[in-house]
Amino acid sequence: MDLTELIGAARSIAGQFNTAGCVAAGSVGAAIRSASGATYTGICIDAACGIGFCAEHAAVAEMLKHRESDIVAMVAVGDNGKILPPCGRCRELIYQLSPANLDAVVQVAEQDQCQLRELLPRGWDYK
Repeated sequence: MDLTELIGAARSIAGQFNTAGCVAAGSVGAAIRSASGATYTGICIDAACGIGFCAEHAAVAEMLKHRESDIVAMVAVGDNGKILPPCGRCRELIYQLSPANLDAVVQVAEQDQCQLRELLPRGWDYK
């Protein structure tokens, strides 16, 4: 699957900046394509007190605002443009949104893709 457009969307929003307070944001940008074909993006938030969230979580929140939960493809990139695989917390969130998301294509490196099921072979509800 060609995810060039998603990669471009994630790269266009990545770029770290600091707020007036103790928060840095944007060191990772993410883009997801929902089953409807819509693209949703998000950036990470890193707060000095340790709370914050990943770019994938921000993109998922944007998607949920539109009452969607099925993902067909996703990518995250660092502020240097390098593609990053999702962390375990993000993998689990995306799986819990919908079991169909196990089939989502994840861009894990510049020339490497896999399905979410390969990154999360045994979910928390594994039997």
